[in-house]
Amino acid sequence: MKDTSKHQGRRNQLAAVLKAKGITDENVLNAVRKIPRHLFIDSSFEDHAYQDKAFPIAADQTISMPYTVAFQSQTLEIKPEDKVLEIGTGSGYQTAVLLELKAEVYSIERQKELFKRTSLFLPKLGYKPKKFIFGDGYKGLKEKAPFDKIIVTAGAPFVPNPLLSQLKIGGMLLIPVGDKTQIMTLFIRKSAKEFEKHELGDFAFVPMLEEKN
Repeated sequence: MKDTSKHQGRRNQLAAVLKAKGITDENVLNAVRKIPRHLFIDSSFEDHAYQDKAFPIAADQTISMPYTVAFQSQTLEIKPEDKVLEIGTGSGYQTAVLLELKAEVYSIERQKELFKRTSLFLPKLGYKPKKFIFGDGYKGLKEKAPFDKIIVTAGAPFVPNPLLSQLKIGGMLLIPVGDKTQIMTLFIRKSAKEFEKHELGDFAFVPMLEEKN
């Protein structure tokens, strides 16, 4: 698991690209500068690790574009000690960004192969979420609710009600909603029954699947 000054230089370049695309949160940019993204993907893609592209990972899933990760992280305004539920651990790159932002992270992954791989890999880099869960993200994590922020990293055909109900008042849920392409949708909980909804543009994600394999 090598991380060289050449990798660091590429990360600095990637942060500059993201800044040019509208990422202004310095904490998010610093996380991009720090996290060795090349270690999160297959070594055959290593030369492309710091391009703003999505890549295939195990179990027919993808690691999101760095811009998407940065956009979601910036939009949620993650603060230190925020209790964050992540739906779709995947490679763990977004998880690492959340941990660099000093959040308390609970992460759910429904693909057994990815769950096993990432739950072993992340701690080797020094990233330790509060909890890794193998399970169905549609159900959220009721026993640890309410959450300050919930981030969904897979396209959902609809917004699962359990996720809305597990938000704190004032909390935010960010979820890509739709089938082939998704609209990034932000929900802010205003009261027990009232949510404010914002649509933030089109993104493409792998689908969020119910149940677990």
